Amino acid sequence: MSFRSVFVAVVIAFALIVSAFLINRQRPSVETTQPTADFVKASGKCAECHARMQYAVVHEYEMSAHAKKGVNCLDCHQPSEGQQKQDHHGFVIAAHLTAGNCRSCHEGIYQEFLRSRHAATSWAAIYGEKGLKPEQVAFAEQYQPGGTKRPPHPFVTAEGTSAMVSGCEQCHAIGKPNDDGTIGTCTACHSRHTSSIALARLPSTCAQCHMGPDHSQIEIYEESKHGVMFAAQEHLLNLNAEPKSLTTRDMFVPTCATCHMSGLNGLKVTHDPTERLSFYLADAVTQKRPNYARAQANMKEVCAQCHTQDVIDRVYTQAEAVVASTNAKVQHAQAIVNGLRSDGLLSGPPFSNPVDFLYFDLWHYDGRTSKHGAFMGGADFVQWHGNYPMMQKTVELEQLAAELRRERAHK
Repeated sequence: MSFRSVFVAVVIAFALIVSAFLINRQRPSVETTQPTADFVKASGKCAECHARMQYAVVHEYEMSAHAKKGVNCLDCHQPSEGQQKQDHHGFVIAAHLTAGNCRSCHEGIYQEFLRSRHAATSWAAIYGEKGLKPEQVAFAEQYQPGGTKRPPHPFVTAEGTSAMVSGCEQCHAIGKPNDDGTIGTCTACHSRHTSSIALARLPSTCAQCHMGPDHSQIEIYEESKHGVMFAAQEHLLNLNAEPKSLTTRDMFVPTCATCHMSGLNGLKVTHDPTERLSFYLADAVTQKRPNYARAQANMKEVCAQCHTQDVIDRVYTQAEAVVASTNAKVQHAQAIVNGLRSDGLLSGPPFSNPVDFLYFDLWHYDGRTSKHGAFMGGADFVQWHGNYPMMQKTVELEQLAAELRRERAHK
């Protein structure tokens, strides 16, 4: 073979190698890089396909506690009792995941959740007991009396389906009844594939729902000393600490979960945030909860991990005084509205006249805000977003009532 032939063959071979290298560089990294140990754990066949189609799903799983403990895709996606099944590339999986898939490993947590206001009570706040099974209503009423056995909210009819589905349901679906007989979804707080403790501990996770004029917990928290310290020192906290071994070394600044759910320094962990709530602050006229003494003792025990007893008692005394004064102001406004109705000066269904909206805003926005602000350290919310607008709306109500009575007298 001549030198020229050899040279041409070498050049062609080199060109092919370079071309192959350049083509390979254009392939996605998920096809060219070697799988990690966590990747291999991601159920093999499932990861092989989803890494090309939805890489984020596989990557989130790789980082999860489930992956570290050897829980694979099918462990969670296999159909539980009562769930619709579907064939998926040779596997039988659940068509829709619910709390029923999580409870197979976390039954105790699920039972705590069922007792909370996050469960059936949350859904009933929109649609009442419609859609809930009688046994679900009966169970919820044991722990949240009056919260589930109720009619739909007037807004369901007044505002229409689209407002409920795209608005109210997006938060209240945390307690939606599922076709398999379970309630709600755990992924509302923990996310689907990371199943993250850290995510559930972030104030911003709770703030997806606990925000706005009717339940302004996140705004109050961010104003409070707790919220200011969290914003400055979040990077120093161990948000991934195991719940049962969480200490004030991990969380020396509290978030929503720290106070309402966490087992700080050996205290009990709970997925029922109402275990530490002593009042029905969301009601127009606030009453003590049936478990008032025990719940308050539980919350004060959490407070005592960082504060002295004198500080804790002072905050509670001042907050309970705000509850009492707010109740008195709401009851005064309530008496004005009830008087107008009993005298035949107001007619029609709820929210069909300006007086209904004015009274509703007074207790539902301003009254709630003043009470939550008092317990959560938000002074501005007690005053300028609470008591001041309550006073303003009371004057407006009194004037409207007087005008309606004058009109009747004139007629």
